[in-house]
Amino acid sequence: MQRKAYVSAAAVLLAAVLSGCSGGSGVGGSAPDSKGGDTGTTAAAAQPGKYRTLPEACGAADHDTLDTLLPGIQETTDEAQQEKAYAGEATLTYDTDRRDGCDWKVASAAATDHLFVDFERVVSYDTTVSDEAKAEELYATKQATADLPEPAASSSSSASASGDVTPSPSGSAGGAADGANASGAPSAPSASASRTPADLQPRVLDDLGDEAFLDDKLNTGSSTAQQRTVTVVFRTSNVIVRIEYSEQPTASTDAPDSKEMQDRAQKLAQVLASRLNG
Repeated sequence: MQRKAYVSAAAVLLAAVLSGCSGGSGVGGSAPDSKGGDTGTTAAAAQPGKYRTLPEACGAADHDTLDTLLPGIQETTDEAQQEKAYAGEATLTYDTDRRDGCDWKVASAAATDHLFVDFERVVSYDTTVSDEAKAEELYATKQATADLPEPAASSSSSASASGDVTPSPSGSAGGAADGANASGAPSAPSASASRTPADLQPRVLDDLGDEAFLDDKLNTGSSTAQQRTVTVVFRTSNVIVRIEYSEQPTASTDAPDSKEMQDRAQKLAQVLASRLNG
């Protein structure tokens, strides 16, 4: 009986020791973790972008705007075909809150016009880089790829520097200012008259979104018909918008008007910018 009592007492003592060890390891294990969490520093996550969704690209322009950009729509007599022309064709996308685009292509008696609108919402997957900062980086790449020329000087300075305007014997700009030569007869148009004015050259735009640029290219391609494409790209916070507007006249001798096309594309860009901010 004494031996049995001794064993029971030993068992109780062992159980108490094991219980104490288990409790001590639990407390001891949690303390370093808590201490480490208190003293460690975690970098603040970058702010998400201002925009979480995108407008519908095919609904971005109203009928009046499309009538101006695509005159052939008004020449379409079939009502169903006209509605189809207004609707445009949505580009393939897997997430319209990340990217959405739309194409319109309409022929008229004078020319074939093509319009493309693309919205892109930029998301940064780097927690230390904000969506807007990533959009700035992407926009900068697009502008660099466009390879815009250096800002041109004033028209008169450029012409003088290139020798397009030469002093007349009397000291005035011969023929350039008054359209006549020294004998009073009308002067022939100079080569500079057909050049794109400085204010219509590809350039950075100051009054559109957070940053913007415009590109303007005239391409004859494999045929004699001259196609002009005006591209406007602008960024507003973490959204980048691209507008491509091209026109190819029916007559191969005609060239699309640069100023008219640029004005139309910029007006559409202003509408889209307002829609994003609205």
